[in-house]
Amino acid sequence: MASAAGAGGFFSRGNAGNANSMRGLVSFIADLRNARARDLEEKRINKELANIRQKFKDGSLSGYHKKKYVCKLLYIYILGWNVDFGHLEAVNLISATKYSEKQIGYLAVTLFLHEEHELLHLVVNSIRKDLLDHNELNNCLALHAIANVGGKEMGEALSADVHRLLISPTSKPFVKKKAALTLLRLFRKYPSIVQQEWAERIISLMDEPDMGVALSVTSLVMALAQNDPDQYKGCYVKAARRLKRIVVDNECAMDYLYYKVPCPWIQVKLLRLLQYYTPSEDKAVRDLIRESLQRIMDMAMDMPKNVQQNNAQNAVLFEAINLTIHLDTEHDLMVQISSRLGKFIGSRETNVRYLGLEAMTHLAARSETLDPIKKHQKLIMEALRDRDISVRRQGLDLLYSMCDSSNSQPIVTELLRHLQTADYAIREEMVLKIAILTEKYATDIQWYVDISLRLISMAGDHVSDEVWQRVIQIVTNNEELQVYAATNILQYIKADRCHETLVKIGGYLLGEFGHLIADSKGCSPIEQFLALQEKLPGSTPGTRAILLSSFVKFVNLFPEIKPQLLKVFRTYSLTLDSELQQRACEYLALATMPTDDLLRTVMDEMPPFPERTSALLSRLHSKHAGASEKRTWVVGGRDANADPAEANIAQRTGLKRTFTNSTPVKFTSRDKDTPSEVSTTNGTNGTNGSQPTNRTAQNGATDLLAGLDMNGEPQKASKAPNLASAAHLSPDWKEGYNRLLLSSDDVLYEDAQIKVGLRSQYRADVGVIILFFINTTSSVYSSFTTTIDNPSPDQVDVLVKDFPDTVIQPEGQTKQTVAFRAKSVFTVPPTIRISYLAGALQALTLQLPVTLHKYMDAADLSADNFFKRWKQIGGAPREAQRVFGLAGRGRETSMAFTKKVVEGLKWNILDGVDPNPKNLVGATVLHTEGGKFGCLLRLEPNFDTMMYRITIRATDESVPSVLLKIMEEILSQGEPANTGFGS
Repeated sequence: MASAAGAGGFFSRGNAGNANSMRGLVSFIADLRNARARDLEEKRINKELANIRQKFKDGSLSGYHKKKYVCKLLYIYILGWNVDFGHLEAVNLISATKYSEKQIGYLAVTLFLHEEHELLHLVVNSIRKDLLDHNELNNCLALHAIANVGGKEMGEALSADVHRLLISPTSKPFVKKKAALTLLRLFRKYPSIVQQEWAERIISLMDEPDMGVALSVTSLVMALAQNDPDQYKGCYVKAARRLKRIVVDNECAMDYLYYKVPCPWIQVKLLRLLQYYTPSEDKAVRDLIRESLQRIMDMAMDMPKNVQQNNAQNAVLFEAINLTIHLDTEHDLMVQISSRLGKFIGSRETNVRYLGLEAMTHLAARSETLDPIKKHQKLIMEALRDRDISVRRQGLDLLYSMCDSSNSQPIVTELLRHLQTADYAIREEMVLKIAILTEKYATDIQWYVDISLRLISMAGDHVSDEVWQRVIQIVTNNEELQVYAATNILQYIKADRCHETLVKIGGYLLGEFGHLIADSKGCSPIEQFLALQEKLPGSTPGTRAILLSSFVKFVNLFPEIKPQLLKVFRTYSLTLDSELQQRACEYLALATMPTDDLLRTVMDEMPPFPERTSALLSRLHSKHAGASEKRTWVVGGRDANADPAEANIAQRTGLKRTFTNSTPVKFTSRDKDTPSEVSTTNGTNGTNGSQPTNRTAQNGATDLLAGLDMNGEPQKASKAPNLASAAHLSPDWKEGYNRLLLSSDDVLYEDAQIKVGLRSQYRADVGVIILFFINTTSSVYSSFTTTIDNPSPDQVDVLVKDFPDTVIQPEGQTKQTVAFRAKSVFTVPPTIRISYLAGALQALTLQLPVTLHKYMDAADLSADNFFKRWKQIGGAPREAQRVFGLAGRGRETSMAFTKKVVEGLKWNILDGVDPNPKNLVGATVLHTEGGKFGCLLRLEPNFDTMMYRITIRATDESVPSVLLKIMEEILSQGEPANTGFGS
């Protein structure tokens, strides 16, 4: 049996060797076959390329054969072979008349060429020709080429043609979609290609009836609005109205109904676009958005069993929740949202958990109180152990945002516990957040120091320089921290295993504050020296430089260990590292001088660090920078979002703290000099680094940087023109405006295409106008839009009651109601911008006849009361007087015209008050939200010289000049000569 077993074992080993040999042989044969196949492929390809080159060289190929050979070149190129000679043939094929040949030409160009290719300029004219072609298929091929290979030169040359295709009323919907996405692609690469004057026309396309066009244009507007919100602010109302039509009115084609959810893609984009702007002041707009949000929330109550429908519904729901948080932060609403989000973060679906955590982080950034979120703290901490890293990262963001003084210790403790097992991808970010929370919510000395040193000990290589430098800054600026910090860091350094970052901190703190603990047990000068010396050989040059600087501080502080210190300097004066050698030589020279006066001056105690922005916050926010889409809030709770500067990656936190046992305290600076970080270079020429050695070196270095902008903020773009302002009034606007100054119902504007009527009613300090827009042509007007511009928001409140219809049929009309409240005296009337599509974009800007005199009510006074009040008011500054004549030739004035103007301006003409019967005396009361003001008038006309003298007195000094100006503007125009009043 033993023999058999031995024989079996022998043959067994032999079989294993044979098997290995067979595998090696098979592998060798396979390699030979592959090599042979590569050789055969190369030979076959070279033969085919030679054949194709010869065919093209002969120049007698038909369009079909050119297409065939370019297709072969495409296949060979995809296999990885060089086909440079075929590039020009592909370019030539673009000019073919047949679609099939042109299609292959464009396909080859998009694969063969790149935006810097030397042949690309040859195709610009061919592409422009196809953009101008009436064949939609050729338009699409050209748009594809621009989007795929268009560089800056091509974009600048063809962007206007792409824009023309986008806005052309004759373009098919599928062409408009591709044109919008092509512009988006060009804008993302070269933002300057999209012109500012295109803004209004692009925004109008958001009303396109075709949902695909509206979706593509909305994507374009989202990118443009992130770059220039003011220029594209008109998209806000468009987005709100389109969202309402989709969600509430169910205006969605069946082709875009995705599992019973109407076009969820555009819903998400519209909801996100609305978050790019501050909440609207218009009640009508807010009502539109709230109605849509309520409908979305109601639809989400039904839990569909279909996975696709559930995903689409959740995508819309979470964006709606984010918009709700952006618009309103009242407590009851926050509790309701927090309760719903709590269910989502406990979901079994990874995507739902992630979106729930992200929305709750947004809630924490906006909410007045964190109590509703704290109810889910345990569940949120569980997210740190989720199997998906994106969920773990989002859980970290939420814990960071929801932290405050009441829960900081358990959250920081949990983060420290999780740090040891956290993914390497998020460790540095976690270290930064722990460091910031520890600094921000520290309530006592021991907790801050213990957590900071424990964090650095645990995190090791994941601790950035900003973290340990910040610890040194705070300890240096807070005397009550110095003894405890020095004692603790010495214990860490004495340990056998101590990370080098702790050695850097220990070198600095013991060099500065080691004398404060020199009398404590286990902290004698020699023990401090030996602890640091032990770490010296295994440290990097930068850390050694810091330790050498600490030792020269010891020479000044502890003369009893001077021999040991000098020995170290002598040793490193012979090192090969030039920085350490220079540093050691200088320190040795200082320490061996006959007197120690210079040593004491140079090695004086470091001054407190001046107040400056925390580098931890800047580094943390920089890790989230560069996202493709704008985020309207920052991770970090309400405090980080309250201050605009803080939300812009800058938060001011000082360095001086007063620790208490109850509430976290703020930093305040002890020194107001130029800000500086912990220096990593000495006053010498070295570069490896140590602490600063004196105040002069510190201030001298920072003085060199005086005047530099260290914030790195990009330059702001030029402000977008406000096309709805009085600076852009349309021609012939004034005739109707002047009529309506004296009337409450008339035509404001009329031309060959549109008629605008106005009806108004005023009661006390509130006026309501109804605007009627009449289409006077036989064409349909689409994307009809109005924009009210209020140049006096502090004096006048504007409330838009409703909006006109976006489509006006031929000979049809629509209307809009707007209310104006006079809060105080104002001088500049509001204006309205009207735009619509009638083939091309038509637009006009009109001034609304909403002036101060509209808020007046005529008053009846007796002669005695008039003169009594006239005297009570007195002269300047409550009086305004002006003498003027008619402004133009061929004009005249009369008593009838003058009385009509005075009465139209809401003055009550008092008869028998003035001794001169030709003079007019009037009284009125002006109503504003701030109070009522009595106004008196004396008008002295001279019809022979066509002159007026007007005197107005009022109980408020700001009123007379405004009313006088209004009356002068109308009276100075007079009436046409030789016609008589009313002709």
